[in-house]
Amino acid sequence: MRTSKFSCKGLDYRLCLLIVAVCLLLFATVSRMNIPNVSYYSPTITNLQQNFNDPKKILVSKAKGYPPVFAYWIFGTKGETNKMMRLLKAIYHPRNQYLLQLDDCSSESERMNLALYVKSFKVFEEFGNVNVVGKSYGINKMGSSSLSASLHAAALLLKLNKDWDWFFTLSASHYPLITQDDILHAFANLPTNLNFVRYTNKTLRNEQRNMNQIVVDPSLHYDKSSPLYFAVEARDTPDAFKIFRGSPWMILTRSFMEYCIYGWDNLPRRLLMFFSNVAYPMESYFHTVLCNSQDFKNTIVDNNLIYSLFDDDPSESQLLDMSHYDTMMENGAAFARPFGEDELVLEKIDDLVLNRSYSAFVQGEWCSTSNLEINKTNVVKAGLFGIKLRTQLDGIVNSERYRTSACQFQLV
Repeated sequence: MRTSKFSCKGLDYRLCLLIVAVCLLLFATVSRMNIPNVSYYSPTITNLQQNFNDPKKILVSKAKGYPPVFAYWIFGTKGETNKMMRLLKAIYHPRNQYLLQLDDCSSESERMNLALYVKSFKVFEEFGNVNVVGKSYGINKMGSSSLSASLHAAALLLKLNKDWDWFFTLSASHYPLITQDDILHAFANLPTNLNFVRYTNKTLRNEQRNMNQIVVDPSLHYDKSSPLYFAVEARDTPDAFKIFRGSPWMILTRSFMEYCIYGWDNLPRRLLMFFSNVAYPMESYFHTVLCNSQDFKNTIVDNNLIYSLFDDDPSESQLLDMSHYDTMMENGAAFARPFGEDELVLEKIDDLVLNRSYSAFVQGEWCSTSNLEINKTNVVKAGLFGIKLRTQLDGIVNSERYRTSACQFQLV
């Protein structure tokens, strides 16, 4: 990706640069929380909220003894509509909330077609739990505009419905390795304050230097993605907090996302201001907030339940194929990435794991027939993979290993 460098001679220029970039990030995040055209291009967020209160909608139960509720953000780009819909069908369950978003590289017609495709499914209309972001904006995956988009998605999901427990970030290149009945079963007995984040407490000195380099992401104030600008000078290493890094793919709690968005203390905002000038902030912002917060530093499970190639090197582009199948399934993850479109390995997962045809939904207790007969929406029936994952997660929680080993910073 093309980048640019500029010189900031003197402290005053660096301060001005930081102030401008921070203002842009905060303005972009706040303004995007008010973007209209969500859920089948409905006129406003207010109208969409009324849809959830519509007595004609089928409601699911949310109380002790019932399965949890997940909020999925599925993010795609130009030409990935089919991949997004295949992923949506593979992970759909009436209990959950889903927000689909195509970035600025996609055309207006692609976004419209995605919304119309979603609207064509009666089950989505009956439960009112699948929504599409209709308006695009500039997103550079290397810059803070990607972090702003993630916070925006979580804010929209909170505005649409606050009954969910965990926030999942998925790209169109993700695919499930277990059914939704399986993962809902696995999470059913877990404390709802656990954040699943693959991170490292070891920061290499050259990585620390990269964090100190000043970066500006113009995509925050453009409709189309723009290259980053890198300053020649660097800022001093912060001493008010420790920086942690890890995978950009996470499973975060609703309470933590509310903390990051509403911020009842100043930590999320201070870190947002710092990471607005960092390259690849999605690999460090949430991890750093978690580990520097007294309320959340003991809620981290060092496992994001995703089998991934090259999580730590976004420049790598190798796709998962049939040669990775056995390793994926033995890993115990709930998802894997990245997959190409119509890979043979996806057909194998559909056939042997999800028990679905290419265009069908995954059957479960809520839908046990091919004609989508709505059945028990508040009951899940786990298979062998769900039982295995539940045993794995229960073992982690019961041993409390995540509490004793979390967030011990090391500079090597």
